[in-house]
Formats: sequence, structure tokens, C-alpha cells
Amino acid sequence: MPEPVSKELVAASSKPLVLAILARGESYGYAILQEVRELSGGRLDWTEGMLYPVLHRLEAQKLIQARWATSEGGRRRKYYRLSHQGSRALESERSDWEAVDATLKAVWG
Repeated sequence: MPEPVSKELVAASSKPLVLAILARGESYGYAILQEVRELSGGRLDWTEGMLYPVLHRLEAQKLIQARWATSEGGRRRKYYRLSHQGSRALESERSDWEAVDATLKAVWG
């Protein structure tokens, strides 16, 4: 079982990860949780209690938009998608994280 990533790093990476996932297309909470778990090889095991405040904050900042819809199984779900503002924010986040990544790689050799 892979070692989980620290809570501090999980919190810091939540915004760019959610924005990047929604840049791929509309999604809902549980699917976002599954995608993060899958993409990280299980090292980022987000909970609903961590994800939904992030989604609500991004929605309040107008970086994502939400709509209610009924799934094929008849279940009501809130679907999220990236806004135009969110696309711009994602580019800024990407630039910031690339700078951090390059710096760490330089330090670690």
C-alpha cells in the first residue's frame, strides 16, 4: 500500500487538481474523488468532507459552475464544470506548480 501524501500537501494541491479534472469535462463529487484516487495511485485518498468544501469555495469564487441533474439511475447529482474564470485560474495554478516542481527538482538533483 503506497504511503499517503501529507494533509498539508493534499490541501495545497486540491484547488489545481479539481480545476484540472474539471478542465477535462463536467463531473460530480464522487467521480472526482475516484479520479483523484486513481490518478495518484491511491496516495491521494480524498474524502467527501475534504472535497465538498473545496467545490463550494471554487463555486463561490466563480471558478466552477454547478447544476443539478438526474443520473441514468434516477439519482439527483450536482455536476460541476470549469468556468471561463476557472480556465484562467488553472493556467495560473499550473504555472505556480511548475515553478515549485522545477525548484524541487533543482534542489534534489
